[in-house]
Amino acid sequence: MSRFLNVLRSWLVMVSVIAIGNTVQSFKDHSFLSEKLYTGTPEFVNGLQARTFGIWTLLSSIIRCSCAIDIQNRTLYHITLWTFVLALGHFLSEALIYKTAPLTIGVMAPLIVATFSIIGMLIGFQCIPEPQEEVGARQKKRN
Repeated sequence: MSRFLNVLRSWLVMVSVIAIGNTVQSFKDHSFLSEKLYTGTPEFVNGLQARTFGIWTLLSSIIRCSCAIDIQNRTLYHITLWTFVLALGHFLSEALIYKTAPLTIGVMAPLIVATFSIIGMLIGFQCIPEPQEEVGARQKKRN
């Protein structure tokens, strides 16, 4: 396995652990979201929205940690990449379209993490070897 994939695996574990902390915080006290993320319209943040955000964050954490464990699983790799794309899209839309999350440090942090993660995963994808079935099928088509 390449050194880059090992670094990417460590990054995914770190991001997953941080996400678990955010999940706990979302369930513990929903004011966390109105004070750190959705500061443009804090009145929209309630317990239900915070728990939904917490479940989404937990699911993302589980997927990312699973990918770190089995980084050569291409399907899991793609799903993990999509978790970052969705997170980037969510925070950008909340900041730029809906104006519920102004570009504060609380919003910039997940935007930066998602952006660097997407770039890292796109680079890392080049390091994952092709499954033997795909190589064999491609050779059969040529013959």
